[in-house]
Amino acid sequence: MDQIELLHKRKSELLEAGKSVRADIRALCDEDSFVELSAFSYSKDAFYGEEAQGEGVVTGFATIGGYPYYIVAQNFAVSYGGFSKANCEKIASALAAAEKNDMPVVYLLHSQGVRVGEGTDVLEGVSDLLMRATRLKGSVLQFAILVGGAYGPAAALASLCDCVIFGKEGSLCLGSPLVLSAREGKNLTPAEVGGYDALGGAVLPAVKAADMKEAASVILRVTDLVRIPVTDAELNDSSPALNRKADAKEVLGILEGGLELGGNSCPEVRTVLARVGGIAIAAAVFDGAAVHAEVLKKLRSFAEFASCFGLPFVTFVDCVGVEPTLKANNSVLYREMGEYLSVFDSVDAKIAVVTGKAIGLGYSLFAAKSAGFDYTYALATAQISLFESGVGAQIEYSDDPRADKDALALRYAAENGDPVNAAKGGYLDNIIEPQFLKQYLVASLQTLIR
Repeated sequence: MDQIELLHKRKSELLEAGKSVRADIRALCDEDSFVELSAFSYSKDAFYGEEAQGEGVVTGFATIGGYPYYIVAQNFAVSYGGFSKANCEKIASALAAAEKNDMPVVYLLHSQGVRVGEGTDVLEGVSDLLMRATRLKGSVLQFAILVGGAYGPAAALASLCDCVIFGKEGSLCLGSPLVLSAREGKNLTPAEVGGYDALGGAVLPAVKAADMKEAASVILRVTDLVRIPVTDAELNDSSPALNRKADAKEVLGILEGGLELGGNSCPEVRTVLARVGGIAIAAAVFDGAAVHAEVLKKLRSFAEFASCFGLPFVTFVDCVGVEPTLKANNSVLYREMGEYLSVFDSVDAKIAVVTGKAIGLGYSLFAAKSAGFDYTYALATAQISLFESGVGAQIEYSDDPRADKDALALRYAAENGDPVNAAKGGYLDNIIEPQFLKQYLVASLQTLIR
């Protein structure tokens, strides 16, 4: 057999071993754009004694919607997508190239964990891989598409990504779903253990996608916002519906092409990448939220994304303050406040708009001028106050014999939360008729991005 015939034979074996994962890559990427790297690398599986074609992972680069990306696709057909030392080294090589060439990375993950038999070698490989992915954070975008179950190291790798896209069969679990299910004394499916709807408490930047075409659309929408942050702005838009009701739904209506990240967690705060008048922003839209640890974790992660990629961070505040429960009090809420403020302080451009209530720490954390906002606004229909109501003030001071309960009730009656009181102190740049909110935002954003 001559060398050309041998090459064809080897290619045929390689393609057969990665038939399914290559079909996923073709469905994700522009036609004929994928160029494979390190295709013929392989090592011997230490436990099963068989060759791991391509190290069980397909790497290369391609375009999606005309943008270039590095592709890392774990091949489930080889040792169930198991990570090995050589597998991790091959992925690490692709990440080094992505860093050097300033190109985003897309991981296609379907893995049952590590390959048995490698011991400490594979653990060292996983650690090196995770540290390389960590160093890419804030430098290049990283996307994880969960093609199937992504367990162990695959789940850890996904947790480092800027956007985690759950496919139809996608699930995420740091251990084995079977083991976790058994420990709970239940017979749970992988989706019930680690699916999109099951992982609300994980506070991941998660999105669902029905297929690779939809996953490609999500990737492009995020990339467009990060790579092309400014376009021509329209200054004359108005939204009369906001005059009737300035709730989260109506506020989201003024955002263009919005993509919500992490919709499966803390629905009382929507974290959305979008444009306003063509200008890309990271928007946190509150919907009557109370402050608790998970809310702050979600906002911290989103503020970090905005800081890393230079997006203006806009908070639309409707927040009633700290959740008044023992559970919230006995939680990492205290620490999360500090962590959130530390990350938030690193964001260059910040705007706050009080659209509903800004009560107590709901104002101090998310709308106060002193928190570092470049511009602070309130809708004319908003409420800014130390307490939500006179009744709330009376309850807070119920054990204080010096407190005049009637005076407290009068002072903190809802109508005295008029934002003009904050404006008089110089804490608001303007009070806005709700329908003109978008015009104010566009004008303010233009001063921050030039």
